[in-house]
Amino acid sequence: MNKLSADKKVQVVAALVEGCSVRSVARLTGVAKSTILRLLAEVGTACAEYQNMALQNVPAKRIQIDEIWSFVGAKQKNVTPEMAAERFCGDAWTFVAIDADTKLVISWQVGNRDTAAATEFVGDVAARLANRVQLTTDGHNMYLKAVADTLFENGIDFAQLVKYYDNTPEGQKRYSPAQCMGCKKTSILGDPDPKHISTSYIERQNLTMRMNMRRFTRLTNGFSKNIENHMHMVALNYMYYNFVRVHQTLKTTPAVAAGVSAKAWTLADVVELAEIREQLAA
Repeated sequence: MNKLSADKKVQVVAALVEGCSVRSVARLTGVAKSTILRLLAEVGTACAEYQNMALQNVPAKRIQIDEIWSFVGAKQKNVTPEMAAERFCGDAWTFVAIDADTKLVISWQVGNRDTAAATEFVGDVAARLANRVQLTTDGHNMYLKAVADTLFENGIDFAQLVKYYDNTPEGQKRYSPAQCMGCKKTSILGDPDPKHISTSYIERQNLTMRMNMRRFTRLTNGFSKNIENHMHMVALNYMYYNFVRVHQTLKTTPAVAAGVSAKAWTLADVVELAEIREQLAA
């Protein structure tokens, strides 16, 4: 890694966060695939650690939570017992929580899509909040138990938005989502404001995630081959989204809008995080 200049590292990271696959980054930059993956591991680890520390006492008022599907190694239906015994393979769901006002992603978690994972994730979100919030999720039943079992020290106003879809033929579902025919707002806990029972911002953020990461692009062979690289890329993506990329509506980064950062970062700052971490570990 020491053979790469700082400028070359920034060039590699810039290509990754703009949605290029590892092999295309290698072709564009002339950097070996193995070197790109080592850099991704170093920067991704540093990004995860920094955001875990920085995203605390977030003064959010409205939080939206959703989960986004991807897979590692193979789709779940194609995972053999031999593959499962050797390494993590199959569905990998990423839970994401966003501040509806500042668009800051305050927490994410990669894993299974079940009640245990949802409870762990909602607990992490609750621990990062500075005050009472209104929380909206989709109609998945796992969130009912997750929120009920999680301690929100300042209380919570919790609602679910349940959407209804038409019976789109299977062939059309592969290439476009089913048409939403309507939705129902349901208050679960506290006194949520009906005007703000929405999952629009988190669903739009999920689209941004799919556009910026080749690993989440549907119907391609750019999916992750191992879970570690998958998680490193997710951490890097949210570091870029929160701290570097200027939101078109906010005219600044979500981290600045939320008061988490005093200024917009550059990719050079992100790369430097890994270098500082390496120096401290030496």
